Amino acid sequence: MKIGMIGTGNMGRILAEALIDGNAVSPSSMIVTNRTLMKAAELKKAYPGITVESSAVAVAEQADAIFVCVKPHDVYPLLQELKQSLTNDKCIISITSPISVDQLESTVTCSVARAIPSITNRALAGVSLITYGKRCSDEWKEQLNSLLHSISKPVEINPNITRVASDIVSCGPAFFSYLTQQFILAAVKKTEIDYETATKLTSEMLIGLGELLNKEFYTLPTLQEKVCVKGGITGEGIKILESELGAIFEHLFEATHGKFEDDLNKTRDQFGID
Repeated sequence: MKIGMIGTGNMGRILAEALIDGNAVSPSSMIVTNRTLMKAAELKKAYPGITVESSAVAVAEQADAIFVCVKPHDVYPLLQELKQSLTNDKCIISITSPISVDQLESTVTCSVARAIPSITNRALAGVSLITYGKRCSDEWKEQLNSLLHSISKPVEINPNITRVASDIVSCGPAFFSYLTQQFILAAVKKTEIDYETATKLTSEMLIGLGELLNKEFYTLPTLQEKVCVKGGITGEGIKILESELGAIFEHLFEATHGKFEDDLNKTRDQFGID
């Protein structure tokens, strides 16, 4: 199977690298392009077997599964450009959350899906979110699930939870990276620890936390209970979190959903379908 990548920006490149490193596809089976061809050429330097094409049409003509890794407002014009190349035996996969599978199916006749990756997939870990179009064949569902399983735990989701699921899986690493950095900076500011040591200790703590959850020694609530001894130091810290975090995460989801609604309105105008 030939895999096409249209767009090799941050997420497009991460997805391409993960699929190759996860042995889902060989470099010689991947065809890529990017508006700035230099970015596609950089990917080929890392994986010499990759084919770089100068146009999206050339990628679509040669590939069986075509991943569309461009900005939401660029998807509709791109699909119009590719329509003649997207024969019914192909599958096109958008990785952007504001574009629904219904919108994709309103524009092309081949099988379609939406697969939202996470930066954690670069480590062949984490979750990828998948939604299939109504016309997506069982064969393509099986093949896409196999591809994504090589780099992640693919989870099929209902379209009505797309934004919050993306917030958790795709945006979550950035949110918790920010919180972790603030945790480190506060430690440096308030104690004698240096930044490098605090960063190393915190990073290793997070890796260990992940392993505890991965190996199912504890759930998040039971882990907190084990560490938070009654009357102990951890409990004092938890009290501060309880009193000062407030509704911060509720506000976070309100903000991401507000931006999502703006993006949806723009794509509705292009596709003419909700």
